[in-house]
Amino acid sequence: MKILVLHGPNLNLLGTREPDIYGRMTLERINADLMDLAAELGCDLTILQSNSEGEIIDSIQSAVGTFLGILINPAGYTHTSVAIRDAIAAVGLPAVEVHLSNIHAREEFRSHSFISPVAVGQICGFGADSYLLGLRALHGHINKTGE
Repeated sequence: MKILVLHGPNLNLLGTREPDIYGRMTLERINADLMDLAAELGCDLTILQSNSEGEIIDSIQSAVGTFLGILINPAGYTHTSVAIRDAIAAVGLPAVEVHLSNIHAREEFRSHSFISPVAVGQICGFGADSYLLGLRALHGHINKTGE
């Protein structure tokens, strides 16, 4: 089972970026923990971080035929990108949206997600564990649905 993991803009700054909101764990550590869990679950991950909306969209579009699902933290694009939403809808792969912080408990503009209506689910507010919970949920969904 191959899963694409996409990290959106500014997540490359984790560990130093607003640690009171996002914690002190680096993206490299999150990726290492995801790889460990993937090995435990018996799935293969391809991981990409991009600050570019177009690169994220290109990755989603080229996932068809290679990946069975997408784990995505669209970061700031969550609240602004109809294009990422449309790409997820277009490819028809199950996607799980994750966020480190609870986007619904922050500024009002962050509570709206263009992604969640086309995702199989959203996990937020558990820090780096949101990614692990999201991977478990996506793996389980794919196994259950046979996608």
